[in-house]
Amino acid sequence: MPEAMSSRERMLCAIEGKAAEHVPLSFMIFSACEQRCAGPIEFFERQVELGLDPVVDLWHLNADEVKDCGDAPGPPVVLGPEVKVREWREVLVAERYPLLHKEYATPHGTLSCTVQQTDDWPFGDHVPFLDDYIEARATKPLVTRLDDLPALRHLLAPPRLHELGRTRQLWAKGIRFAQEHALLSAAGWGVGGDALAWLCGLQDSVMMAMDQPELLDAILDVVSDWNRWRMELMLDAQPDLLVRRAWYEGTDFWSPTLYRRFLFPCLAAEVRMAHQAGAKFGYILTSGAMPLLDLIIEAGVDVLIGVDPIQGKGTDMAEMKRRTKGRLALWGGVNGFLTVERGTPEGVRDAVKLALDTLGPDGFILSPVDNVRDTSEETWRNTMALIEAWREMR
Repeated sequence: MPEAMSSRERMLCAIEGKAAEHVPLSFMIFSACEQRCAGPIEFFERQVELGLDPVVDLWHLNADEVKDCGDAPGPPVVLGPEVKVREWREVLVAERYPLLHKEYATPHGTLSCTVQQTDDWPFGDHVPFLDDYIEARATKPLVTRLDDLPALRHLLAPPRLHELGRTRQLWAKGIRFAQEHALLSAAGWGVGGDALAWLCGLQDSVMMAMDQPELLDAILDVVSDWNRWRMELMLDAQPDLLVRRAWYEGTDFWSPTLYRRFLFPCLAAEVRMAHQAGAKFGYILTSGAMPLLDLIIEAGVDVLIGVDPIQGKGTDMAEMKRRTKGRLALWGGVNGFLTVERGTPEGVRDAVKLALDTLGPDGFILSPVDNVRDTSEETWRNTMALIEAWREMR
């Protein structure tokens, strides 16, 4: 075992399934820290000061370019130049909440969606394009039939070359920063099943899989084409790690049989693309992963991001470690919301010890799952308790 490693070497060692000189601590998402910083570079620097092993996620650098698609960070999401957008608000006596309508008129037809403007809706009278808030509030999803797909391609259009110049400059800056500070660089997020949630709704997508599999195949073909050129742009930046978000790809929604039939082929193809470009592949799945472990390993994924011992449905950390040891690295181990944001310093220490004892030392990166977002002093105290416990026990 080497006596000393750079942060990048330590992270790669863990992702490759080996034991570094100590288990890395790298927050998969750390909004509470990011909100204390003036920009992404300060955010990375602040994590270094805290003694963490931060990932230089390139999407932080151009986040302002995807504000209407905040849950699909990465390259700019640009509608085709011919698309015309119309939005309006409707109040109906029979409806508990006002309805927000949005239409996208394209040369190949008009797509429309309707969402409930619930009390916690954060966008005013606006409906974003790709966002988690849509799925649970949509009364009419954007895509429902085969005839919608020609119009959808206008919405999932590649950005024009002049729209990529700033992105590439910012990503190059991020890569240089990562190299200068010996930190792991990452690009993402690729999408698959999560795009189905935004475009079709999860329940409707699963019903399509049962009743109209050819329609779901066709929708996934459009999404996969869109995601493929996004990945190509990400890989052009030469990151160490390419990440796909898959919060909605677990068995909370999909059976293993449906997963293999509809989601696995694209995942395996994306992993191959990343590996051919010299990048590792990370897969964010925080719940319902246990029945899919063999498929995730078969696809060639390097690291499963988001091992949640409390809110991850069916997660058994000891069994997960037994089944993945030497085959798939694991990233997580501590619940972010209940343990860090709502817990006590003593509870945080116990959770860190359990995670390190169960999932470490080889092929493991410690992190709260999936985020620490609360900015209160109590949460920051618990966050510091997590870091101190890791230093003592790592």
